[in-house]
Amino acid sequence: MSELVRRGYRVLVPFGVNQRYDLVIDGDGRFLRAQCKTGRLRNGVVEASAQSIQSNTRRTVTRTYAGEVDLFVVYCPENEKVYVVPAEEISAGYISLRVDEPRNGQRKGVRWARDYELPA
Repeated sequence: MSELVRRGYRVLVPFGVNQRYDLVIDGDGRFLRAQCKTGRLRNGVVEASAQSIQSNTRRTVTRTYAGEVDLFVVYCPENEKVYVVPAEEISAGYISLRVDEPRNGQRKGVRWARDYELPA
C-alpha cells in the first residue's frame, strides 16, 4: 500500500461494517474497492481464498466477491510480502501465486507472484 500512497493514491476505510470490501483506493480519478486477505505459502505458492465463508450451527454459506470488489490485497506472513491482484483475474474463488519455480518445469499459464507484488 505504501507504493500507492507514494504515487498520490489515498487509502480510505469504509464507514460501518457491512461492506463487501475492506478498503477503497482513491487515485487516478476513480475509486477501487479492495478486499484484504491473508495468504499462506505452501509448496512455493502463495494461496488465499477469494470468497467469504460464514457458518453457524446449521449451515455454511460460501460467497464470492464477483462484482463487489475491484482488487484483492493479499498479505503473506511467511515471506512478509503484499500482492495486489485484480478481481477479474480470479477464478473459482481462489488466489494462487507462484513464488518458486515449479518442480516439473512448467512455465505456461503460471501466475507469478512477482508480477503482483507491491514494492516495499
